[in-house]
Amino acid sequence: MTTRNQPEPSNQPEPSNQPEPTIEQRRIIYQARRGLKELDFYIDPYIKELYLTADPSEQATFAEMLTHEDPDLLDYFTNQSRPENEAIWDLVNKIKTWRHSKDLT
Repeated sequence: MTTRNQPEPSNQPEPSNQPEPTIEQRRIIYQARRGLKELDFYIDPYIKELYLTADPSEQATFAEMLTHEDPDLLDYFTNQSRPENEAIWDLVNKIKTWRHSKDLT
């Protein structure tokens, strides 16, 4: 028995709802690759799911956050210290809250 015109299953990932990144956004996405798994736990999902649809001021704050050294970022995400820039602190807390609530669903 043959089937008629049924599409072959695809191994391609489903298209994302994310817009195509600009060259600057690609640069930031590349910079977001960190060497610490603890940071990747927060930053990778943010990049994949929220960064491209964030408003321009949040994207700028994220880019500024990435200029901080990994040990400093780890301290921010673990509440060991706090950045001087309040917008970065707010973004760190937003990412942490979002990431932990994501684990609950």
